[in-house]
Amino acid sequence: MLRHVAALLLAALSTPAFAQDPAPAERPALGVFTTLPLAWGEASDLGAVIRGETESHWLRGALDAEYSYVALDTLGEELAGLDYLLLAQPRGLGGAENVALDDWVRGGGRLLLFADPMMTGESHYGIGDRRRPQDVALLSPILARWGLTMTMDEAQEGADGKMLDGTMIPVSLYGTFALRDPAGGAPADCTLAAEAVVAECTVGEGRVVILADAAMLDPGMGEFAGVRTALSVLLGRAFAADSQ
Repeated sequence: MLRHVAALLLAALSTPAFAQDPAPAERPALGVFTTLPLAWGEASDLGAVIRGETESHWLRGALDAEYSYVALDTLGEELAGLDYLLLAQPRGLGGAENVALDDWVRGGGRLLLFADPMMTGESHYGIGDRRRPQDVALLSPILARWGLTMTMDEAQEGADGKMLDGTMIPVSLYGTFALRDPAGGAPADCTLAAEAVVAECTVGEGRVVILADAAMLDPGMGEFAGVRTALSVLLGRAFAADSQ
């Protein structure tokens, strides 16, 4: 079932920072690599998708307002020409994809990554169905490359919120980061924020912001202004020119 974030966590959040849509030509390209149903929504059968009966995901609309959305199926040469990348509960990466992602970031790319250790949002698709969003983030190799480990306290209870830049980031069944020596010898410089639920890393010439949760990306969460504000803060931390 949907993870509900307590209303008191959302009431204090300000109006979302998606005021005026820039003209399409002014929108920077944003590569998006995800197992979430952003492109077509989720339906119990293909016919519903073809008939347009699926409800679009709120995140797609929020991103389209600010960026030119570029859907990615793999991470490799597709990254060429992109400055910004969003990974939202991606599938596990292959070895070549880990290398390509690391090289892209070190070359100056900016990445916002949602990596949830235990997704519990609603899905029409059962466990094992390839159309189902990735239940558990399997990203240990690239996190280790950047000097991070992620763990989860299984004793935690329900919804919570973590403060970042004065904004409450809603989380549920979230992970926490710890620093370690970067694997492979290449340097990376990470700091932890929001009670270690957020990691911010300088990796070569690039920047990475990682949230160890994706509860705010559940389909029903878009109705809350505070969630959209939290998304805006995370996008700003990852992509703003002066955030590094």
